[in-house]
Amino acid sequence: MIDLLSYTCIGVGIFFWFWGTFPLIGQRSLLFKLHTLTVADTLGSMSILFGLLLKIPSKWPLLTLAIISLAMWNTMLGYVLAYCSSREGSYERE
Repeated sequence: MIDLLSYTCIGVGIFFWFWGTFPLIGQRSLLFKLHTLTVADTLGSMSILFGLLLKIPSKWPLLTLAIISLAMWNTMLGYVLAYCSSREGSYERE
């Protein structure tokens, strides 16, 4: 049962990776594409790590640290990119 749940989490994670990649082809703005990609990548990676945590419970400290680090890193990176794009956008308006 745990193996099935683990493989389901890993499969959902891989689905999120591909799902976040498809909007890159569309005609939306760069920030929308970047937001979609980073959110889907974060959720996908965290789902894969959770699936690995179920599969290899003896490595829970390392995998838990990886999940927390991934969530913090992608959140901070999103804020930095949004700040940089808003500052760059203000220069174009002047």
